[in-house]
Amino acid sequence: MRLALTIFSFCLTLVGPGAQAQGLTALAHLSGAGVELVETENAEIRLTLGISQSVPWRIFTLNDPKRLVLDFSELDWTGFDGPALEAANMEIISAQAGLYRPGWSRMVVELASPLHVSQAGMRTGAQGATWVEIHLTPGTEAAFQANAGAPPNTLFPEVSAGPDAFPAHKRQVGNRPLVVVLDPGHGGIDPGAERDGAVEADLMLRFARELKEMLLRTGRFEVVLTREADIFVPLESRVTIARRAGADVFISLHADALAQGRASGATVYTLSDEASDLASQKLAERHDRADLLAGVDLSHTGDAVALVLMELARIETAPRAARLADTLVEGIHAATGSTHKTPRLSAGFSVLKAPDIPSVLIELGFLSSARDRENLMSPHWRQTAGEGIRDALLYWAIEDAAEAIRLRQ
Repeated sequence: MRLALTIFSFCLTLVGPGAQAQGLTALAHLSGAGVELVETENAEIRLTLGISQSVPWRIFTLNDPKRLVLDFSELDWTGFDGPALEAANMEIISAQAGLYRPGWSRMVVELASPLHVSQAGMRTGAQGATWVEIHLTPGTEAAFQANAGAPPNTLFPEVSAGPDAFPAHKRQVGNRPLVVVLDPGHGGIDPGAERDGAVEADLMLRFARELKEMLLRTGRFEVVLTREADIFVPLESRVTIARRAGADVFISLHADALAQGRASGATVYTLSDEASDLASQKLAERHDRADLLAGVDLSHTGDAVALVLMELARIETAPRAARLADTLVEGIHAATGSTHKTPRLSAGFSVLKAPDIPSVLIELGFLSSARDRENLMSPHWRQTAGEGIRDALLYWAIEDAAEAIRLRQ
């Protein structure tokens, strides 16, 4: 069994001035001593990287030739000294770092012998200072080969973004399982709302896991979670995960809290009409063009063309999302009776901005409400709410498929 060497550490990224390196506009950069390599008394090699802030990352090994690979999101390698690493230890044949693909950078260290990653982690200090520390110990050839290879993960695709990376996803017509992407809000250093020991990120991950199992048991769904653990996933990456999964539906799960006033019950949001235009504009400005619409290569188009194509996609998707939201409100209310006095709203939430995926955000309740907190921490209530969502999705899928068939005729 392959040893999983993928290790994630996330933080909120703030858009601001950053150095540019090889076409990468970096939000993080090497800091302090940069990349250091030392050998300890027990023949262990310790590799340390100082960076200005936490970013998504992973580590793994490759064979033929033997390499240690570290991938980082938005890291500027200015100041990296490969020859210094090569001279620091005979086990290092070469060390290189730079742009891996747009938005991601990579450091590759070629090894002279099979070294085992015994420890790897990211720690943070004052003012966002961050260190990634890797411990390498001598290992056997067989163990190295068994553990080598990039573990699959939706945040680090092994193919370049392009129309083939996100093939055109045909609208479902009831002849296959519905692909549902569940997005547990927040995570990692962004816990979301907190009240009396209840933490939004934890509650939503637990609910998403339970709902996933409930949906899978029907045999009518395929389910993907945007995060499977208490980690931070950037908002736009959540949409990318959904597109890569071929999502028919995207559901973001939250439980807010109010500083003032009283509110309780579930609310279902769709993207507002006013926000959609701005969303398209921002997507065209920031995203890789091949990540805007599945199956459509926009990498060589201008903003005007990209915006028109995205709006055409929204013309079909928006009413489908609205019907999904209405059905979810009915399903949750019928199952639990616990909906907000205004259960259907719209807003400009970032996770709702995919132009080609029917997307909704469900606020399952308010942690500022004692009753809602009790509900969300109750296994019975969560099961009942999950059943309401399940039934709503089953009904919506039938109606949506019927409409798709009518439109084809």
